[in-house]
Amino acid sequence: MSYWYENAVFYHMYPLGMSGAPFENKEQDIVHRFDDLKKWIPHIKDLCCDAIYIGPLFESTSHGYDTRDYKIVDRRLGDNEDFKSFVQMAHEAGLKIVVDGVFNHTGREFFAFRDIQQNREGSRYCGWYKGINFGWNTPYNDGFGYEAWRNCFELVNLNLQNREVKDYLFDVIRFWIHEFDIDGIRLDCADCLDFDFMKEMRYITTNEKSDFWLMGEVIHGDYSRWANNEMLHSVTNYELHKGLYSGHNDHNYFEIAHTIRRQFDGNGGLYRGRILYSFVDNHDVDRIISKLNDKRNLKSVYTLLYTLPGNPSIYYGSEWGVEGRKANGGDPALRPYLDLEEMEENPPIPWLPEYLKFLGKCREEHPVMGAGRYQEISLTTRQYAYARIGEQETILVLANNDENEAAMSVSLPVGASEIINLETEEAVAADGGRVHMTIPAGGSALLLLKK
Repeated sequence: MSYWYENAVFYHMYPLGMSGAPFENKEQDIVHRFDDLKKWIPHIKDLCCDAIYIGPLFESTSHGYDTRDYKIVDRRLGDNEDFKSFVQMAHEAGLKIVVDGVFNHTGREFFAFRDIQQNREGSRYCGWYKGINFGWNTPYNDGFGYEAWRNCFELVNLNLQNREVKDYLFDVIRFWIHEFDIDGIRLDCADCLDFDFMKEMRYITTNEKSDFWLMGEVIHGDYSRWANNEMLHSVTNYELHKGLYSGHNDHNYFEIAHTIRRQFDGNGGLYRGRILYSFVDNHDVDRIISKLNDKRNLKSVYTLLYTLPGNPSIYYGSEWGVEGRKANGGDPALRPYLDLEEMEENPPIPWLPEYLKFLGKCREEHPVMGAGRYQEISLTTRQYAYARIGEQETILVLANNDENEAAMSVSLPVGASEIINLETEEAVAADGGRVHMTIPAGGSALLLLKK
């Protein structure tokens, strides 16, 4: 049985930023910004995406990851009915919905933490958090201490080994599934979560929806510890993310190819059989266009994102080439308000949305592009060729990170009765089992090989 997430392209929305919501949640009234967020759904569908990862969504104090209430949509975005309508509209467009699950910590305004502030040792929720110690103190002068995520004391670490905490969060997940009909969860700080907690979550969500998808934010380590048959379906592939920009900046395709060999080699790859979540930027890292030394490499970067093993993801705004660096204002600089109509009318990089639409359409029409067996064909520091091989079709990818055009001569990985350049729709001739192409600076080509 195949599931929707096995060959999906994701679109990543950070709703508080992109809708122009204020950073501090001081509003008394609900503001229905989901009306604007709904306008993005046709655009996302037009990019040939299959799913939306949207979050954080639920009532919080500031950036969304300091949760006040897991069962109420943040009033800066709207109410529960607004989100329910958003999900329904996305489903009608054929898009799945994945939300942020912020289960490692809560904000200080969460009911359990407030109860401890009020009742101290007498609170029944002292066991809900890690490291509660009434002999310590915090920068907030609470008169007690606690374990905080990376010493950010606005984020109080939950004790996920506590049965009441687990039952509470599992009840939240069931509520999200039944109330909103979501299709998956991206687990914030998954590398900090208790393994038994994630195992139980996998069991519960699979019983609620057989095709429910769990993906974890993991930066370092052996991804198979989290992505396996007992816990999560996928994790963020930060290793590949780093290679995709530095491999182009350093003119070093060996870095990217080594990563793929290490992860997915057919004879000994660490993550064979797993589908990791691939990205070139997100709400926590600088925009890809801001990271590239030579902006011409943007095309080959996205070609590799869509054709190397993994589920590709587009971060809102990057389809137009929006810039963004943490150095220019921290995380908010990565999460700006964008006017959809203005971006569509005046995109910073006009050719890019059409190219991403082309890549998404290729994955739709030729699933082998995402699901085929990976085979490296040729490799130098500045040119890279590989194939995704299926029974009837094969996609051959050629990429060039040089400042100049490159003449590439590549052997065919399989016999082919017909070779088509997917971007130009022109036939390509083979010569002695090889194809010869000139690839522009920062360019790439996708060749469809038919048996």
